[in-house]
Amino acid sequence: MKKVILVISMMLVVGIALGGCATKGDLEAVEAREKAMAAKADQAAQDAEEAKLAADEAIMKANEAIERAEEAEQRANERERLAAEKERLAEEKAKAADEKFQQSMKK
Repeated sequence: MKKVILVISMMLVVGIALGGCATKGDLEAVEAREKAMAAKADQAAQDAEEAKLAADEAIMKANEAIERAEEAEQRANERERLAAEKERLAEEKAKAADEKFQQSMKK
């Protein structure tokens, strides 16, 4: 009886040990999942690099637009300054002409 229980126990232990071990199919499935995850990680890294390049290009274009806007603002300020100067000169000429007219009317 003890031998029978011992044999049954040994068979159960061997069965559990063999059942707990991974089969070749299990290992292949794990390797396939690992390869799939590696491929996804590679794709994600590539997508991230492309996004970074696109962002860098957008930043470069934005900086160029800022430079153009600053140049346009400088040109507008210069035109405004010139217009104010011309207005001042025109007022001086008008005033001088008015003074000449007043002097000629007094004579």
